[in-house]
Amino acid sequence: MQVGLRHFSASASGISPRKRAMPVGPVRRVLAPACNFNLLVNQQLGPSFLTCHAAQEQESVVAETQLKLVGEDAAAFDIEKQSIKSWALFTVLLSIVMGALYLVWIQPGVGLADDYLAAIQSVAGGSEITIALILFIFAIAHSGLAALRPYGEEVIGARAYRVIFALVSLPLAVVAIVYFINHRYDGAPLWDLRGVPGVHELVWVLNFISFWFLYPSTFNILEVAAVDKPKLHLWETGIMRITRHPQMVGQAIWCAAHTIWIGSSFMVVTSACLMAHHLFGCWHGDRRLKAKYGDAFEAVKARTSVVPFAAILDGRQKLPADYWKEFARMPYFAVTALTIGAYLAHPLMQAASFSLKW
Repeated sequence: MQVGLRHFSASASGISPRKRAMPVGPVRRVLAPACNFNLLVNQQLGPSFLTCHAAQEQESVVAETQLKLVGEDAAAFDIEKQSIKSWALFTVLLSIVMGALYLVWIQPGVGLADDYLAAIQSVAGGSEITIALILFIFAIAHSGLAALRPYGEEVIGARAYRVIFALVSLPLAVVAIVYFINHRYDGAPLWDLRGVPGVHELVWVLNFISFWFLYPSTFNILEVAAVDKPKLHLWETGIMRITRHPQMVGQAIWCAAHTIWIGSSFMVVTSACLMAHHLFGCWHGDRRLKAKYGDAFEAVKARTSVVPFAAILDGRQKLPADYWKEFARMPYFAVTALTIGAYLAHPLMQAASFSLKW
């Protein structure tokens, strides 16, 4: 609790949490003026009254502090602040990147991905080892570049480094996705629950929920394309109140749903590799936030949890009375529509993947 009292809200002024962090000492220091005032006014009431009143005052201060944000308000979206020019630039950049990705990396018989995958398969042999190596290489590149981000941004700037990050991560991710789609039923069949009543509905619901947890990695999509200056954000509202690492939780739910549905040893290996990377990401992400935000991150960490709902259940996280409003925002409506669209587009995704013969 004392950690949280060392900080003021950073959301109103736009000042970074670390700059707003201000030590005010233990709770008893904050309460000292009030207690001294009560001592003068209530001299005849005795020490028991003062002790009780100080305890009530302390609870009041702690409760008020719990409602203040140290980090940022997640998924905030103001249509009046959106720039048509920025979104037009985002569309143009996305089109150019996707076009170049196809011509240089994906195009059958020409793209470099054929040679990249062939090199991995020559070492791996079977599809299970192949997907493990594909995901391992992606993890090294993705997390490695994330770790080097503070140094890279100092040299070439935040936007240029984000472009390099995307140009490395995106092609490797495409290979992983396509290879997974084409080989998901490889290996030993372990179970087949697809004909069991209710399993399809369960898998669909789990998959849908997983994207609400996976989404916070891209709260500001304009930063992903480097249209807005990319930042390492310390989010604190919305899904973050449930778990400090929603992407890991979302990946766990996605893996559980697909493993139930597919039931192959290939799927089990894929899920294990994905979860190993995301569990590492919990430690790695906390380490990066600690390095950037210092005590402000420690305050957020103290009132959040990695395990979903744990901080809420043990009282460290106090949900606002209007908590639902932190989800009733345009970005969450958008991810809902995109998730439904992705489900409906599954046949198209499978057909495109099969055509590459990876």
